[in-house]
Amino acid sequence: MFRNIGRACLLASSLLAATKAAPGENWPQWRGPSSNGVSAEKGLPTTWSADKGIAWKAPLRGLGTSTPIVWDDLVFVTSQLGMGRIDRRGAEFDEAVEARDYADRGVSFVVAAFSRTDGSLVWEDRTTLERPAETLPAVHPKHNLASPSVVTDGERVYAWMGNGLVIALSLDGKRSWSRDIGDDYARFDVLWGHGSSPTLYDDSLILLCDHPDEAYLIALEASTGKQQWKIERGTGIRSYSTPYVVRDPGGDELIVNGSHRVESFDPKTGRLRWFAGEEVTLAIGMPVRSGRTLYASRGYSSGPYFALELGGTGDVNETHMKWRVPTRAPYISSLLYYEGLLFMATERGIVSVVDPNSGDTLWRQRLGGAFTASPVAGDGKVYFTNEAGETFVIAPTASPEVLATNSIDERTLASPAISGGTLFLRSDAHLFAIREDVTRP
Repeated sequence: MFRNIGRACLLASSLLAATKAAPGENWPQWRGPSSNGVSAEKGLPTTWSADKGIAWKAPLRGLGTSTPIVWDDLVFVTSQLGMGRIDRRGAEFDEAVEARDYADRGVSFVVAAFSRTDGSLVWEDRTTLERPAETLPAVHPKHNLASPSVVTDGERVYAWMGNGLVIALSLDGKRSWSRDIGDDYARFDVLWGHGSSPTLYDDSLILLCDHPDEAYLIALEASTGKQQWKIERGTGIRSYSTPYVVRDPGGDELIVNGSHRVESFDPKTGRLRWFAGEEVTLAIGMPVRSGRTLYASRGYSSGPYFALELGGTGDVNETHMKWRVPTRAPYISSLLYYEGLLFMATERGIVSVVDPNSGDTLWRQRLGGAFTASPVAGDGKVYFTNEAGETFVIAPTASPEVLATNSIDERTLASPAISGGTLFLRSDAHLFAIREDVTRP
């Protein structure tokens, strides 16, 4: 079905740098080191512009909405070259996006590694699909089949594409294994295209495949790609959320935000522990926790969001909820818990701060634009990036305080990443590294 057409631009000097631990913590997965969007680093940037704060920007081939993933001196992103089918239902079609890089109707998937030091391309893995583009799953105009972010354990990088293709690569770009679970189990076919990213748990690569015709949760052995366990989830389920691992002395939990309910599984076996919440049209946002409390948004058309207690071992229903708000949850963007407050941003450009103990709204303000990217935080700052490439830097306070508004003037759908005192932004055209202490001559 596909063929690997190799790696290019292997830069020996950058690989040498990659073998040395870079300062600061890594950002190894979607939503960072603890899967909550929060960095422990200090000295993070507040303001930037075309001539200030941009350490480097690297051109990207093709499009994608995956978050930059950082390990030591390498920054990884995925992209799609060529265009498959577009599903225009319920969405305004962007003709400018259709025209860019889509002269060739063939489709290729790219996993690229850049040097964190200077943005140079270190290596690239490219897979060209042999089947016609018209046979691929149809996607929303705002994204493509390269939407899932990669995840890394520091030994291998795992990429998952929206047609089911899974690729495991060493940090120097050599393939360890690959397989197409869309071919092996069930065809990927969900409205507007697959969006869930892979999750690592010990030696397991966990993948959520909630597609209406056949939904399942599967764990693959990270070193080989062989199946460890697989849980059938039924039919009629349509979810785009990434599984969330909660490590706890009372037993680790794997939290899945599905369209039919929120569920907890044993990540070692896939055994269902508990479930909560009502059925919604679809689920996109990833849950977040603080202590023994889990916060989940149920998206789509201003759906509900709620807080519930972790640690159940049997069936759980709404009676275990601490609070529930029936409307105004973000559609796509995930929630952020930071410094005792709960932050969220909607597709209508509205940012809200909520009391996590009661669910009461402390403040709500329209900042403008549409928020697809999820917020991140660190160093006493919360970063909200809208689709126009504007980043609003907010103080984590119970009253609104916008510290700065910065723009890269390029469409930005991917969530930011933080590592080594640097904020990484991925637009349609470039990968940006933003630092506080950089001024261009």
